Amino acid sequence: MARSAMSGLVLLLLCATCRLALGITDGLLANGNFERGPQPSQLRGTQVVGASSIPSWRTSGFVEYIPSGRKQGDMVLVVPEGAYAVRLGNEASIAQRLRGAVPGARYSLTFSAARTCAQAERLNVSASGQSGVLVMQTMYSSNGWDSYSWAWDATADEVEVVVHNPGVTEDPACGPLIDSVAIKTLTPPRRTNKNLVKNGDFEEGPYIIPGTKWGVLIPSRMVDEHSPLPGWMVESLKAVKYIDSDHFAVPRGRRAVELLAGRESAIAQVIRTVPGKQYALSFSVGDASNTCRGSLMVEAYAGRESTKVPYESAGQGGAAKRAVLPFRATSSRTRVVFFSSFYNTRTDDMSSLCGPVIDDVAVVSVRARPPKRP
Repeated sequence: MARSAMSGLVLLLLCATCRLALGITDGLLANGNFERGPQPSQLRGTQVVGASSIPSWRTSGFVEYIPSGRKQGDMVLVVPEGAYAVRLGNEASIAQRLRGAVPGARYSLTFSAARTCAQAERLNVSASGQSGVLVMQTMYSSNGWDSYSWAWDATADEVEVVVHNPGVTEDPACGPLIDSVAIKTLTPPRRTNKNLVKNGDFEEGPYIIPGTKWGVLIPSRMVDEHSPLPGWMVESLKAVKYIDSDHFAVPRGRRAVELLAGRESAIAQVIRTVPGKQYALSFSVGDASNTCRGSLMVEAYAGRESTKVPYESAGQGGAAKRAVLPFRATSSRTRVVFFSSFYNTRTDDMSSLCGPVIDDVAVVSVRARPPKRP
């Protein structure tokens, strides 16, 4: 009996060790889609009673367990993935503790959210002592749901991820719906002697939840140190959208970026250059095949030089246009910036913001041509 008990203990320890060795895996968190819910005795209507009533999660404040199709006045609450989601009232939060993180590694959290009451709801996301406020003022999808991303650097092998509603509505029970919470380990991009731009093909970025057809928003004002799009900053008031080839037209590879909101939607990267040396910035412009029809235009800047690249879109993912911007570096650091010249909306709903797609960005050193003799 003692030997059997000892064997069981050893097996349990081995399993725990294996789980830690495997670390955090990309994908939904445990019960990240909230399909496993509270027991009937742990619900008061839709309100969750008890901090640990939702499996794998801890809740605080006024948290509701919402079934898809539930009516709120004249509005029907639709859940994007599965049959259930949670709603965070004022000052309410959900949290999950993760083990197996690598100290110093960067992780990106992705989750879907929808407003239900206020026109400018906010969510505070935190982990490892770092936090960010995601503003849900502009909705980019016609069904009311958007997926958001946020990144942080782990400081220990155990981390608690918290999504909190700081509360901006008069109704304490009012707040955003949350669903499909996922995580991804981000690989630090590196520049090469063939391309001075890091992650120029945008293949490294936040987790895109399978089945969601609206991409993932990269929030505005994200600095490079904690950006869910490694190497890049969103230098604008509005977000940019990270898209995949499973649901959108992508000029090259499996990932790209859609510039959604004119000059208010811009991405940038600071690259290392040699003052006085000649370089060439090249990139591809296309459309996402999301009925974003009409005249699109991308403006690109590299140091003091700039160019405008027009693109006539049929909204069906036409052939991408390749553009090149020559420039001479004036310092050891050169800022490369892209944004859309115009506001555009999808023609299928006439309300969802859309714009040109950027992909395959590269900067290479070129030999300066000798001046022509008179």
